[in-house]
Amino acid sequence: MKKQKVLHYDAFSSVAHKGNPAGVVLNADHLNEDSMQSIAKAVGFNETVFVVKSDNADYRLRYFTPGHKINLCGHATIGSMYCMKSRGFIGEAVNEIKIETNVGVLPIRFETREDNLFVTMKQDEPQFMPFQGSMDALARSMGILSDEIDGTLPIVYGSTGAWTLLVHIKSLASFREMNPNNREFPDILKEKPRTSVHPFCILNDGDQVGMHARHFSSPYSGTVEDAVTGTASGAMGAYYLTYLNKEIDNIDFIVEQGQEINKDGKVYVSVKRNHHGMDVYVSGTGVFIQELDVTYE
Repeated sequence: MKKQKVLHYDAFSSVAHKGNPAGVVLNADHLNEDSMQSIAKAVGFNETVFVVKSDNADYRLRYFTPGHKINLCGHATIGSMYCMKSRGFIGEAVNEIKIETNVGVLPIRFETREDNLFVTMKQDEPQFMPFQGSMDALARSMGILSDEIDGTLPIVYGSTGAWTLLVHIKSLASFREMNPNNREFPDILKEKPRTSVHPFCILNDGDQVGMHARHFSSPYSGTVEDAVTGTASGAMGAYYLTYLNKEIDNIDFIVEQGQEINKDGKVYVSVKRNHHGMDVYVSGTGVFIQELDVTYE
């Protein structure tokens, strides 16, 4: 058995033990993929991120759930970049860097908002794919009735770096009743059986748009629910411009997530149309919690 120091950061909140926990391993070049997977399983968070050297960018980030590696993770990116900037690994005068991920090289921006360090990450080009499964079975797997799903809007798989099923829910009240049975997801999500499920609703306050969401993990990931989800929040912004308002060129809004499991967090989303598709950005802050000494094989 071996030991590895892992830093626990909560992302998308400045309040300890809110937002979404991420394991952060700095200077991880000595670890192979099997070791990274073993460490992520031992940590047990939805994602653990490993920061390694890159020939193509300032750093390369590698992401693992307890069950498998993934291409991109929003909260682990925000948490690790907040860690490196706040600890001085990224210089005080440096406001932008680039990270290498499995979806390509992405820009990262740092700024101060109301005395808090905020990290903004660009995500991958949005992609959507129709869901053709049973809406009744999908509703049952989330622990709600099928008429709580808004059938006037499409249920689609969406990705800005990680695929999830976007399900528009009619009422905010439904989210408190949700009790997912993740084991049922692969049989329902026939087009992408390893995908997570992301129910969300629109919160309109005058001209101001907001969204509320929960995120239920694929059973293959080794977790049940993701507290505050960066990549899915970016996909929700692209969904808004694709399916809800095709007339506007950009949208900025806040996603609130985690309230039902006492992990309140906020993701700041900005999406802009460009000549070939959309540019998707998410922003958030973070907070250091503790240093973990993890034993792994």
